[in-house]
Amino acid sequence: MSYDTIIRGGLCFDGTGAQPAVRDLGILDGRVAAVSATPLEAGPTTEVVEAAGRWVMPGMVDIHTHYDVEVLEGPGLPESLRHGVTTLLLGSCSLSTVHVDPVDAGDLFGRVEAIPRQHVIGALQRIREAGEGWDGASSYVEALERRPLGPNLAAFVGHSDLRAAVMGLDRATRKEVRPARAEQARMEQLLGEALDAGFVGMSAQQLLFDKLDGDLCRSRTLPSTYAKGREMRPLRSILRRRGRVLQAGPDASHPHTIVTQALGSIGWGRRKALRTSLLSAADIKAIPFIIHLMNLLGGVVNRLGADFRWQHLPVPFEVYADGIDLVIFEEFGSGATALHLQEQAAREELFRSEEYRRAFRKDYESTYGPRVWHRDFFDAEIVACPDSSVVGKSFGQVGLERGGLHPVDAFLDLVIEHGTAMRWRTTISNHRPRILQKMAQSPHVQMGFSDAGAHLRNMAFYNFGLRLLKHVRDADRAGRPFLTVAQAVHRVTGELADFYDIDAGHLRVGDRADVLVVDPERLDATPADPVTRQRLAGVQAQRAAQSRAFFARHADDLARHQDLIAEHDQYAEQACELLDRAANNREPGERRGIALEIGPGEGRFLAPLASRFERVLALDNAEVMLARARERVAGQGLDNVELVLGEWPEHGALLPRVDAVVVNMVLHHLPSPSAALEAAARQLNEGGVLVITDLCRHNQRWAVDACGDFWLGFEEADLVSWAGRAGLVLRESLFLAMRNGFQVQVRSFQRVTAHPSKREQSGNE
Repeated sequence: MSYDTIIRGGLCFDGTGAQPAVRDLGILDGRVAAVSATPLEAGPTTEVVEAAGRWVMPGMVDIHTHYDVEVLEGPGLPESLRHGVTTLLLGSCSLSTVHVDPVDAGDLFGRVEAIPRQHVIGALQRIREAGEGWDGASSYVEALERRPLGPNLAAFVGHSDLRAAVMGLDRATRKEVRPARAEQARMEQLLGEALDAGFVGMSAQQLLFDKLDGDLCRSRTLPSTYAKGREMRPLRSILRRRGRVLQAGPDASHPHTIVTQALGSIGWGRRKALRTSLLSAADIKAIPFIIHLMNLLGGVVNRLGADFRWQHLPVPFEVYADGIDLVIFEEFGSGATALHLQEQAAREELFRSEEYRRAFRKDYESTYGPRVWHRDFFDAEIVACPDSSVVGKSFGQVGLERGGLHPVDAFLDLVIEHGTAMRWRTTISNHRPRILQKMAQSPHVQMGFSDAGAHLRNMAFYNFGLRLLKHVRDADRAGRPFLTVAQAVHRVTGELADFYDIDAGHLRVGDRADVLVVDPERLDATPADPVTRQRLAGVQAQRAAQSRAFFARHADDLARHQDLIAEHDQYAEQACELLDRAANNREPGERRGIALEIGPGEGRFLAPLASRFERVLALDNAEVMLARARERVAGQGLDNVELVLGEWPEHGALLPRVDAVVVNMVLHHLPSPSAALEAAARQLNEGGVLVITDLCRHNQRWAVDACGDFWLGFEEADLVSWAGRAGLVLRESLFLAMRNGFQVQVRSFQRVTAHPSKREQSGNE
């Protein structure tokens, strides 16, 4: 047989969760024609893709996007394709452009999804003027299929779209108005027509901080939020009978709506279960226990006969904001008041009002009721600002530096001073790796909620699937697996395709040939562009200078502060044990080779190194710390220790190759930990060992000021990943509980001639 394309020698995952195997994949006419354990023969016109050492898997499925407008003028959707997504769903959160006119679409999408209102209106108007528009679901599908699409598309029809088109946007967003009988019948008819046209289901929304843009109905909630049970029941019944999906967003301020949506999925007697995808299972900082209740609820209703899934973003939910422009402020009164104002001058006048500030402080400090944002301005880092003195600080820190201002006042002052030129970030959910791992294992959640196409300056999770694969691989390398690679592939491909009943997500003979080839060694390793690299270099230089200044200022009390986190003797003893086991052929008391300690501080670890190595080098960037180390070295008579003033990794080129590198509680002080590990690997002789002690990831930000930390510890998998890229292999890991809730990881890595064969490459996960 002659093939259009052969993908040769890759580790093939079929998307079902089955174990992978090295195979040749033959593709003909857009379908998988062969999956062969023996090499396939290429014809004269066959394109051959060499995939040895790569993962060959189905293209990923993105179940939650807001590309409804972007697809009209940029149908290639390259950002999703770039991150391995070959099938995606439009029409999430009750929003679609199937039935509403351009102006109403602008009001629906503009503020909720942070897509400029005029852009939405202009795009839809240009489509109509070009004669490429539509008048219903069927012609909408035809219009999209005429465009040069990049990924494959499926879609929900939005309930807000239906409601606004049938009732008018004004009537559809009034509490006292209910659809007339004819209007209800028309919505049911339009839903049926959409399902006939191939739509996967309907999306609805009850979340009350999703607000309309424009002038007519500004700051009212989405039309779908005004629907009552009498309106929803017939629509849900249609979906149930037709075996289609309801995507729903409950009102988080009224938890009973969550339970109602979950129970509504249950099939009783002859009634089918209603396939339901609910937004969203998130490990919210503000309510840390809620994620466990969500998972429990999913398990209960599914055991009772439901077909229910939570949507879950399998990565930290990090958001960026320009000034006050961020959707999380919609969830409380003073924030929504500010976002209601469109003119910057009006906002500034509001922010100067003491009455308004009192209201904002009250909302900020309120601990009652469900919420998404943790409302902690100490947990919010300024990343860009015309005033460079505040960059890298939290609003809480700025307030303290400005005479003890309340964090809210510090925030509002900076918004007045700099407006949207001040950019900041925080993580509102999915911050605990262990919980992310638990959710990734849960059968009651599905991987999604990327919001691709929306909130481009605030949040963008196009790469959630690749990051899940990286997380799985790194955890496996760290010796703490939570999913196999095959299971992870299934979760972002076949599992989703099967739930939404779409032709995607599998690589078997006869399946659509949507193929993704992944180099597992380069996950998340794409080099930054030159401008970004230059900026990073500047930030790192600035941080190095800050570090030197900190240690110079706090030399006298640093040890006392550090001991609040971890007592040196506890982890030093374990580090010595790992060093000894790495040199298993060395006799007790024998000194052999050269060791390098990066950041020796006061030199408390130099004596153990001097007793084990013929020569010990100690490099530190703070003269005051080296002076203290010299006193210790002289007092203990360590004549084989040399103290060197310099930066790491820049000074490494001036030092000899060594047999051991020790980095004791130093990485969290360095501007670029990954670069530090790469340099350490280059410094090692063949067979040399790197020993690291450092903090596990934590959220105790007081350590930044008290101890000069740049990093709040590290994920265990991060150290393994960085070391692996540098050619080091993990030998041993120890984890020690310390005081004040801190945990220390003690790790040893070895430089070997070549990487050992990966378990993935053998097909044994």
